[in-house]
Amino acid sequence: RMNFVKGEAAKPYNAPTVGIRPEHIKLSKESGSWKGVVGVAEHLGSDTFLHVNVENIGMLTVRADGDFPVTHGDTVWLTPDTTRIHRFEDNGLAIR
Repeated sequence: RMNFVKGEAAKPYNAPTVGIRPEHIKLSKESGSWKGVVGVAEHLGSDTFLHVNVENIGMLTVRADGDFPVTHGDTVWLTPDTTRIHRFEDNGLAIR
């Protein structure tokens, strides 16, 4: 499921709203574009899915390869892959 980011957080990507898939967001415990707190961490085989409450954005779902070492309440940094961002107008239509 795609994450949607609106408002100030979408402005650097020249769109009112951007969409980014969970697998196209890089996780770090040290630095990144968006800071958040892990609400849920699900370690499922070769993937880890995180639900992260990101400051000024809200809840985002992120997929990490392998067993990313985090638990509920940890602070993480997220950085979207700028080559994989989908941009949308206010009316929901894609920007090409």
